[in-house]
Amino acid sequence: MQSFSDGKRIVHPAAKPDGKVELSLPARRKRAAGGEGASSPDFITALARGLDVLRCFRHGVTALGNLDLARLTGLPKPTISRITYTLTELGYLRYHPDTGKYSPGYGVLALGFGLLAGLEVRELAKASMTELARGTGGAVALGAFDGDAMTYVEAIHGSSALYLRLPVGYRASLDSAMGRAYLASLPVPACDDALARLGEAAPAAAAIERARAELRESGCCFAIGEWQSGINAAAVPFSSVTGEGVFVMSCGGPAGLLPEAELRGRVAPLLRAAIAGLAGASA
Repeated sequence: MQSFSDGKRIVHPAAKPDGKVELSLPARRKRAAGGEGASSPDFITALARGLDVLRCFRHGVTALGNLDLARLTGLPKPTISRITYTLTELGYLRYHPDTGKYSPGYGVLALGFGLLAGLEVRELAKASMTELARGTGGAVALGAFDGDAMTYVEAIHGSSALYLRLPVGYRASLDSAMGRAYLASLPVPACDDALARLGEAAPAAAAIERARAELRESGCCFAIGEWQSGINAAAVPFSSVTGEGVFVMSCGGPAGLLPEAELRGRVAPLLRAAIAGLAGASA
């Protein structure tokens, strides 16, 4: 009998003698707080490697070969070949015999849709994001931390004239306004740990200090032409009232549409107002 998801957990229908179906929850293992990460005996290295391969297919990357994937992940080519074969057999990759390369399969789409469909804060945020996008003409995005980037879980564009139209699933660097806002919202030890894991890809320490100061003073963090030339953005972190974790809402656009003075003086207060009904506690 098939299992299905109610958006929060997997439930398994079980038939009773009278023919009625009863929903039973899977057993849960208790896990100690503060896991051991990759050194834990529960950590499945092969699975982690497969997910690392899938993460290589980012926005703007249409197809990759085994050599490309070996270079990006640092894994040996024979290992990559086994992973891509397995992922292709399972429907998570598609093989293109004309080029010898792979692209994401429909199985990946199903995984992403499952997350988005069950993300309550995304649904709650749509109305305020739409209003903010219309009121500013900018691009409004809702993102969450994803290891080494901020992944968009919702994106609304206030003007057809925007040349930078980034979709749901886009992964913005942690040096963006959204990334800086997330890092600045963390306790200092947690932020330092995240920066250490990023290594050379981490934002400059001075940028994080500035973001912390901006967050204390105005409740927003800013990137004025720093993330991408000619693009200005403001971002606000918040802990979701739904209990789904810390998210960041950003509003940005070309400097001609959102000059720094406009961003700081008018857009930032609108952005703070947009998350007012979404925040359960200070991020």
